[in-house]
Amino acid sequence: MNPQQDITQGKSLGDLGREAFWFLTHTFLAVFFLAIVAIGGMMTHVDSDAVQPKLIGTALAFLVPFIGGYLVARMQQNIVARYVWISGLVVFSIVCVWVLDLPTGNGLCENCGALEKLWRTFFDIQHGSGLMAGDGLLAGTWIPLCMISYAIGASLALGSDN
Repeated sequence: MNPQQDITQGKSLGDLGREAFWFLTHTFLAVFFLAIVAIGGMMTHVDSDAVQPKLIGTALAFLVPFIGGYLVARMQQNIVARYVWISGLVVFSIVCVWVLDLPTGNGLCENCGALEKLWRTFFDIQHGSGLMAGDGLLAGTWIPLCMISYAIGASLALGSDN
């Protein structure tokens, strides 16, 4: 494929369908690699309130899909794999809107503004917002992170030739 060529022109409905299928397949593969990390964490019975397992989980949520994306793209040579980061941004946006719509009350984030609500839900490991039953790190950080790292790994595997 010529890198100067516009990849959106001259495609049949079948070609677009195949690209959509591969896009969803690579997105689900990225989430599958994150599920491996989550299952590994559950099997080791780590303390879910401790800081160190959350930091290790965040690092693994990046590294495992990164390596998985690299290996899958290296074997398959499918250029669509490098665009999975778009799914990560869409998921992050949806979860942000969901968190902003959640009511605050007596608790950890009673008088939080919108930015603080998002920051404490997704990125503050020690003093979370208490929203989403404490699953903000998983839903708002790890899932988008796994998709973005999968795309980075796939881009490195495909190089500049595709």
